[in-house]
Amino acid sequence: MAPSDTVGGGVAVVTGAGRGIGRAIALRLAAAGHPVVAAARSRTELEATAAEAPGVRPVVADVAVEADVERIAATAAAAGDLRIWVNNAAVADRVAFGELDPEGWDQVMGINLRGAFLGCRAAWRLMLAAGGGVIVNIASLSGVANVEKFPGLAAYNVSKAGVIALTEAVALEGRPHRIRCLALSPGAVDTEMLRRAAPQLRAGVTPEQIAALAVWLTGEDAAPLSGVNIPVFSNA
Repeated sequence: MAPSDTVGGGVAVVTGAGRGIGRAIALRLAAAGHPVVAAARSRTELEATAAEAPGVRPVVADVAVEADVERIAATAAAAGDLRIWVNNAAVADRVAFGELDPEGWDQVMGINLRGAFLGCRAAWRLMLAAGGGVIVNIASLSGVANVEKFPGLAAYNVSKAGVIALTEAVALEGRPHRIRCLALSPGAVDTEMLRRAAPQLRAGVTPEQIAALAVWLTGEDAAPLSGVNIPVFSNA
């Protein structure tokens, strides 16, 4: 994929970039010629991602913490015009609903939904200055209405439904400013998080396949799209 295939060759941010889908997206954007700010809570995993591609700048951060997200944004701003921000960081702890306490609920909401909000807000501010850009929120089939759900994932399901609603709201207000916002909702992807949260599911999609879709959404071929959620069902 050449740099011209994505938005303007500008700076990209990817959260949850230490492993899985986020890592695959960060590497694909770097291969397309973008300076990439890769954020995650694990320094070791981030350094492994950065070692895979020149131009990847690791930032150890917790997306639920406002100051950390502002630090991610400042790193991106120092690198140039922000054009792409991918909110991918997420957790999925499997807890039976009757045993789910407010602290566990808040932790999932903090990373999955508050983190996406803080990322969208930080991206919005930088993209206003840059003249536009694309925000991609990685949601989940677990947040899509009338799709099969699994026990123990109530907080995760609700958080991802919120990410989809957030995407629509940001896209609506972003339209006059040339800021697109889209959600991508994969099903069972071959990641450590899936193996931990839903080991009974057979992964039918790879992180690299989701990365290809996410990066395509940032490009000119996808320019007519904003405010949509794209569910990804596996044929496996």
